[in-house]
Amino acid sequence: MNRKSFLGTIFSGVFISKFGFAKNAPGVFAEPFSLPALPYTYNALEPHIDALTMEIHHSRHHQAYVTNLNKAIVGTPAESISLDEIIKNISKYPAAVRNNGGGHWNHSFFWKILSPQKQQPSEKLLETINKNFGSLEKLQSEFNTAATSRFGSGWAWLIVQDGKLKICSTPNQDNPLMDIAEVKGKPVLGIDVWEHAYYLKYQNKRADYVKAFWNLVNWQEVEQLMK
Repeated sequence: MNRKSFLGTIFSGVFISKFGFAKNAPGVFAEPFSLPALPYTYNALEPHIDALTMEIHHSRHHQAYVTNLNKAIVGTPAESISLDEIIKNISKYPAAVRNNGGGHWNHSFFWKILSPQKQQPSEKLLETINKNFGSLEKLQSEFNTAATSRFGSGWAWLIVQDGKLKICSTPNQDNPLMDIAEVKGKPVLGIDVWEHAYYLKYQNKRADYVKAFWNLVNWQEVEQLMK
């Protein structure tokens, strides 16, 4: 590398670092949204979710939602708006933002409510669950029904609505925060029932995947989200 190239490289690095330009693309601003790192390794959720599924789900499917969301909002005011605000006002945006923004929000949420270590709800959380559903088992049964009966691709959710816990499901990459959602509320637990989330291990046995999901629920995160 000659002196000119070296100085150019140094200058570009400083400029990118200081002003937030994308790497290897001088003059192009960094994309507004990026793929979040997982809080655990790809194999950490085995045997309930296999490592290959996690790798493909995170590094390919979730990444695709991020990439396509950034493409959909380039040159628009949405570039400077938080994802939460976009989601809450999704009716103002085209289908590409709804689908990919929802995909990015939903998956970012999903990774956080999974835990490699099996957990049980705290006494306080269990008391709230019992008050709303009668028992943890009844919550799980109702949630499982929502997840397995969602036709095609979508999500099942445990939400807080007007101070009460409620279960619902949404199609595709919609979620209960969206202003177009049939049932609105704050998600505190969710499961991805798109086939890419489970097909390598469970094939068409969605019910087995949903049952296994309860071994991975991060109840501490659920309780935090309820505050």
